[in-house]
Amino acid sequence: MAFEGLAEKLQGIFKNLRGKGKLSEKDVDLAMREIRMALLEADVNYKVVRDFISKIKERAVGAEVLESLTPGQQVIKIVHEEMTRLMGGSASKIAIASKPPTVVMAVGLQGSGKTTTCGKLARLLKKQGRSPLLVACDIYRPAAIKQLQVLGEQIEVPVFSMGDKQSPVAIAKAARAFAQTQGNDLIIIDTAGRLHVDDELMMELEQIKAECRPHEILLVVDAMTGQDAVNVAEVFNERLGLDGIILTKLDGDTRGGAALSVKAVTGKPVKFAGMGEKLDLLEPFHPDRMASRILGMGDVLTLIEKAQSAVDANKAAELERKLRKNEYTLDDFLDQLRQMRSMGPLNQLMDMIPGMGKIKGLKGLELNEKDIRRTEAIVLSMTKEERRTPAILNGSRRKRIAQGSGTSVQDVNKLIKQYEQSLKMIKQFSQAQQPAKAGRKGGFGFPFMK
Repeated sequence: MAFEGLAEKLQGIFKNLRGKGKLSEKDVDLAMREIRMALLEADVNYKVVRDFISKIKERAVGAEVLESLTPGQQVIKIVHEEMTRLMGGSASKIAIASKPPTVVMAVGLQGSGKTTTCGKLARLLKKQGRSPLLVACDIYRPAAIKQLQVLGEQIEVPVFSMGDKQSPVAIAKAARAFAQTQGNDLIIIDTAGRLHVDDELMMELEQIKAECRPHEILLVVDAMTGQDAVNVAEVFNERLGLDGIILTKLDGDTRGGAALSVKAVTGKPVKFAGMGEKLDLLEPFHPDRMASRILGMGDVLTLIEKAQSAVDANKAAELERKLRKNEYTLDDFLDQLRQMRSMGPLNQLMDMIPGMGKIKGLKGLELNEKDIRRTEAIVLSMTKEERRTPAILNGSRRKRIAQGSGTSVQDVNKLIKQYEQSLKMIKQFSQAQQPAKAGRKGGFGFPFMK
């Protein structure tokens, strides 16, 4: 996660605060100094840090904290509220035109991941019921048009292109007319990446804006660039008047300062966050949920949304029935594994569960295609009876399965152990959910947790 270093430091500070029965102004001052250093080390803009600390301290030395029975928790609550406010307060959605098509113009530096992000955005909005059209206006980068066309094929979204001989302004204008004839209610224009100091290319963007009158101009910035991302946003905003920002690579090993600074510096909200390379890893940006992740409180709402989109309701109900009757099989285990794969890297899911992100050994853990294929090969090499009753898998059976699946006996043993752990964990989740109201959906396990 992008904020891993910052999260660890802040959670350490809060642990000390929780241990105090009563807080003095000296305790608050010390905590604020430590928070200030943690934020600066995370590459948060120093002016933003100064204002942030000032607001927290103003509230933290008041009666609501110093006279509270749980002062440490009160300070954490204040930090969470101020961090949420810092990142925009609430989620900011794309403005949809009253008369279609809605025109979205994506801009950004070279190498920021803009073309891929256009594909991700088209996929996300298509799932929300829109009929998007991708427009290839990057005529300068070799293979940029082809890249967008490949992305369009993968997500089954049409791509409008006129090659690299026409001007981007002419292509954008023609695309709008094309969308109206084809019934596309959303246009996403992929412009060429450029340096923000390149005046000629910036003027081209201004011309596209004047010709197409986009309802949304979204700046795609690489979160790995840290404070530079905020400087880039300032320049693009001055020239084009941005409506929002998409931060890419927030899943990487970055300090995360851009996410905490960009709204305060530019006044423009972060609307989406790229959480990985796959086309389904673009999320609406929720400031309150991101603040919760940073402070180690988890992000259960996003986890639930991911589960609901990935888990088939009928299969979940059937799984719940099987668990009640102790009929959970290796076929069910394999099916769960496939569903979890569609939810994203396991370490990201763990960060969303309060307290789970602190568990050692989860860093870098994910379900990859190699894991899935090996598991499929092993399970499918078993007989129906073996899949239904794994307890009968003795040494000779496991040796036969290993040979049939092209794996080792150790791989088969490992899978059986993971199956047993998954079964145990699912039962624990199911028991924890018992008081919930009727109509709840079945739970899901984490097959590859060690």
